[in-house]
Amino acid sequence: MKSMIIRSILTGCVAVAAGNAAAKGRHQHKAPENVIVMIPDGCDETVQTVARWYKGRDLEVDKMLPGTVKVHMANSIIPGSAAAATAFATGHKTTARFLGVGPRTEDLLTGFVPTAKPYAPIASILEAAKRSGKAVGIVATSRVTHATPAAFASHIHDRGMDNEIMEHMVYNNVDVVFGGGARHLIPRGDTYTTSFGATWGGKRADGENLMEVLVDRGYQFIDSKEQMADITSGKVWGLFDDSHMQPDMDRQYFARHEPSISEMVAKAIEILSQDPDGFLLMVEGSQVDWAGHNNDPIYMVTDFIAFDDAVKVANDFAENQGNTTVLAYPDHNTGGMKLGHYNTAMGYTETTKEDLVDVLDGMTMSANGVVAMMEDGDLKASVLENWGIELSDDDVAEIDGLKSSTGLSYALARVVSKNHTVLGWTTHGHTGETVPVWMTGRKAPTGVIDNTELAGMAADALGVDLKETSRTLFMDLDRLTTDYEIDYTDPANPVVLVGNFTIPVSKDYMIDKHGRVFKLPGVTVLATQANDDRADDKIYVSRWAGLMIRWFGR
Repeated sequence: MKSMIIRSILTGCVAVAAGNAAAKGRHQHKAPENVIVMIPDGCDETVQTVARWYKGRDLEVDKMLPGTVKVHMANSIIPGSAAAATAFATGHKTTARFLGVGPRTEDLLTGFVPTAKPYAPIASILEAAKRSGKAVGIVATSRVTHATPAAFASHIHDRGMDNEIMEHMVYNNVDVVFGGGARHLIPRGDTYTTSFGATWGGKRADGENLMEVLVDRGYQFIDSKEQMADITSGKVWGLFDDSHMQPDMDRQYFARHEPSISEMVAKAIEILSQDPDGFLLMVEGSQVDWAGHNNDPIYMVTDFIAFDDAVKVANDFAENQGNTTVLAYPDHNTGGMKLGHYNTAMGYTETTKEDLVDVLDGMTMSANGVVAMMEDGDLKASVLENWGIELSDDDVAEIDGLKSSTGLSYALARVVSKNHTVLGWTTHGHTGETVPVWMTGRKAPTGVIDNTELAGMAADALGVDLKETSRTLFMDLDRLTTDYEIDYTDPANPVVLVGNFTIPVSKDYMIDKHGRVFKLPGVTVLATQANDDRADDKIYVSRWAGLMIRWFGR
């Protein structure tokens, strides 16, 4: 009887596939839809304005249709990156540090009503696109396990769990991944020697070598822009640093092997666009945010311009293809940079282009780079050589007074901004005002929209259903049976024991009592509240896994 059921399912799958093929044959004139989501993390129109003056001409985003987006999260009017990214990846607001899971309920904003269950996984537009047969990709200039990319391909209650996030990303079968963070593929105690002679050590505590898993699954793994240039097709992970990549302006000094964000986007589009069903690409200019945290104007402006150059690559593709939507938007603002500050207040109507641009023109690297280039602790000399600014004794004293609480590079950028530029800052953290959205290929939203609506816009453009994807990928195992055990014998590798099956957490397969491996359409998720009481933990499995358990679990 069971074999008849399996044959029936397979026959049905073949019939559906045949129907889809026939539909494609009837509509061959219509090209598949692509979506490119692009996030300059941590900025607003101020950096756009300053970058335009610095560059001396209009930016790519200036040519795109604009809209405005609200950014609050479930428990704060000022969002964190993980919660913000979850909102526009899944269409649901969540709690600070949560990735792809519903919010906790203890500290919700007054009047806020959650749209997802606490800690429960919710599908992203990347997962929905993958389920629909499209190719999917991620590009970032941070570790690819950082908050924004992680929200598209993982379901974790804490953005700091890089190893677990990396496991989700690998087993979620993302076709193209470019960025940093190779150390979270490699076990502790193991090393990887790069094509350019560097040695990267591993950080994984579970003993699993995910780089080997990728290769076993047919991926090409690369670590330099030279290797990336040679890739023309196929599945590929390119991680160009063991941790984060370099700021765009510092790459020439510290990491010549790294590609620019434009080069990564161009290569990702080249590969993903070969899929006849279309693609989704998520791109993050990660370090615009870090520059804002640092109050470092030249770092922020140059990384935003590098992001804007990548937007041009996407827009050029969209213009040539005619079937591609480009959605670009910050997740929030960072640093609160403004054109003007207290020192300019008395004469702000006399502020010239030179007042803004000349000091930025003299800066050849980020504040982090200036500190890294110091010899014998001589900050004055490094600032003069690399920024063209002669620090006064008062400047140095002010920096010394701040560095114990902020760190040297933060203190340096903050004091130089205040005393040598016309740019002001309000914080080293995030801010909560609305941010712009720029669009190509579809009409931009009118009025102010919520960041959760961006997920719906991307899903509509792709022709996918986020709710149905969540129902397909994430079924609460308690709804099927309570006769199971979560085995924490190896806390780094928990597994679910249910009937005749062992289901590893954070992986996309299950194993029966005979050792046979069954591939699943998504990862099995352990939803935990991060406390010592494991009784609250829940397991979410795909609908397919649920059917296997129901039919063959005894």
